Amino acid sequence: MQHRKPSAGNPDTAGEGYGGFTAEERAAMKEHAQEVKRAAVRRGSRATRAEKAAAAEQEVLAKIAEMPEADRVLAERVHALVRRAAPELAPRLWYGMPAYARDGKVVCHFQGAGKFGTRYATLGFSDQAALDDGAVWPVAYALRELTGTEERFLTELLARAVA
Repeated sequence: MQHRKPSAGNPDTAGEGYGGFTAEERAAMKEHAQEVKRAAVRRGSRATRAEKAAAAEQEVLAKIAEMPEADRVLAERVHALVRRAAPELAPRLWYGMPAYARDGKVVCHFQGAGKFGTRYATLGFSDQAALDDGAVWPVAYALRELTGTEERFLTELLARAVA
């Protein structure tokens, strides 16, 4: 038997040579830890619920403003769509990306292409979204551009997700 060097791209040795998380994954986890810490501070503050919600939305808008242009344009449009189609969802950061939650649980989230160096951004949905359709259904959608057709599709999807 020939012994092969373990590698991430070799399915025959999967798990044998796991090198840990990528730099991008570690950065996302650190961002998430900071988000949790900021949320705990807000919960403990004497700010009103409305003030806390406004602060969370400002954090989301600030994060969107920091994104590379292509991701920023998509994130701004997704943010506007979510706020219009599902106003009951509260904006918040989730692993350093814009997310939208109901009762503190993320329903959907945007991930820019630049976050992990992928070729497209995504709009993902958690198990909190009411999108179940049979035994198999999509939970994330690739976003390359948003025209009227895509915006109508996403508006309908968001409405179903919070129904």
